[in-house]
Amino acid sequence: MELNRILRPGGFFVWSATPVYRDDERDKKVWKAMVALTEAICWKVVKKTFFDSAGVGLVIYQKPVSSSCYENRRENNPPLCDQNNRSNSSWYASLDSCLVPLPTSSSGNTYEWPAPWPQRLNNKPERLSQKTDNEDIFDEDTKHWAALVSDVYLGGLSINWSSVRNVMDMNAGYGGFASAIIDRPLWVMNVVPISEPDTLSIIFDRGLIGIYHDWCESFNTYPRTYDLLHSSFHFGNLTQRCDVVEVVVEMDRIVRPGGYVLVQDTMPMLNKLSSILQSLHWSVNLQQEQFLVAKKGFWRPHDKVRK
Repeated sequence: MELNRILRPGGFFVWSATPVYRDDERDKKVWKAMVALTEAICWKVVKKTFFDSAGVGLVIYQKPVSSSCYENRRENNPPLCDQNNRSNSSWYASLDSCLVPLPTSSSGNTYEWPAPWPQRLNNKPERLSQKTDNEDIFDEDTKHWAALVSDVYLGGLSINWSSVRNVMDMNAGYGGFASAIIDRPLWVMNVVPISEPDTLSIIFDRGLIGIYHDWCESFNTYPRTYDLLHSSFHFGNLTQRCDVVEVVVEMDRIVRPGGYVLVQDTMPMLNKLSSILQSLHWSVNLQQEQFLVAKKGFWRPHDKVRK
């Protein structure tokens, strides 16, 4: 049911497992249960096949594009979710045992698949609010990040972009930073803080990847994972909820030695961040009275504290 919730209407689920191609009693029982479940949630079998050379099989399911199948079922099981009592955000949310009604397009028709890549990157996302001002904000946001990345980030700051591959935007908004830097040989994890407007669906509609997170908690990743962390006017609201020292220490954990932190913020906040980063032996540069570029070194605490 959770796979069904996160799949886009018309999206696919590829299942490769022994119940697909073996006929012992256990596997037949599992396959029978899977057939009953997928029929109940209106998934269509697109292809079921077996590969002799690899000795494995798979089945490809497709989610419906409208709720008409749900409404025409003989039994309302599993039932449709009550959207009035459910948030789209899944941060600390229990798993549902109901079907989420499928959305319609802005014209009221069946949900439309986004435009092909890379056109979808800069097209108005279907799930963007129909309010005119939101469309204008989206367009301005796209232009803003295109100019800032081109004029400042790629040439005006002391960052060796050729060494950067794994990037995280700590407060991604509409994904404008990731969109503006798409031609670089890198990828961006777009983080939507749970305390800010929920724009994750817009990020995915653009063909980008993203995740929810609360920056007052640890980020679910291995230490030294990212080459660069980016944020834009993020810390002001964050410091009202938790200690900025703890957030910076978590950033230090995430960034690999030789990696960067790029922050756009007010000078008082940049000065505070600079002090904390320098205490962790990062090299720090403040530029144009709104940007902090910090580089992590290879320093580590001594095993024994010297008196």
